[in-house]
Amino acid sequence: MSANKTLIIETSAAANTARELRKLYFTRVAFSVTWVILVSLLAKTSFTAATILLVIYPLWDVVGTFLDIRANQGNGTSVTPQYVNAAISIVTTLAVGFAITKGVPAALIVFGGWALLTGLIQLVLGLKRRKEFGGQWPMILSGGQSMLAGVSFIAMAHSPNMGIANLAGYSAFGAFYYLLAAIRLGKSAKAVAGN
Repeated sequence: MSANKTLIIETSAAANTARELRKLYFTRVAFSVTWVILVSLLAKTSFTAATILLVIYPLWDVVGTFLDIRANQGNGTSVTPQYVNAAISIVTTLAVGFAITKGVPAALIVFGGWALLTGLIQLVLGLKRRKEFGGQWPMILSGGQSMLAGVSFIAMAHSPNMGIANLAGYSAFGAFYYLLAAIRLGKSAKAVAGN
């Protein structure tokens, strides 16, 4: 195969991956916005609804991670970080479900640990993907912010003002970063396809 054909195939694969990631990022935005609205409406008035929403959040991350893995199949990049992220989110889903029975502070500590670890993975993935697809600076910032948020959730878990509703801001910022990344990936996909 000539070098020119190889470049066209690699460029096409990168453009397809960028398009798939863009769709996934828009889906993550829709989920996060819906979650924020539901938390804002229900978390302070219904402990059951707040518990369900708290457990659903890391569970949705498992689904989103497997969709991310599917979008990256066949492009030659390692999906090991995504599998690690999925495993962490599965454990977190179970741990949050257990921790909430001990009280909101315990659940917030588990959630904070999860935000810290998955933020680190998102930061590393964003840095790796930046070279191949571009459009990753929002994901890099989001990963860093998630790490900081995780630390603050753990530190403030026992604060009397801290509750599940405080997580809505975390999710809203995540939606904002995914929206920026989706927009930027659209430009990157067009640029890669144009080469």
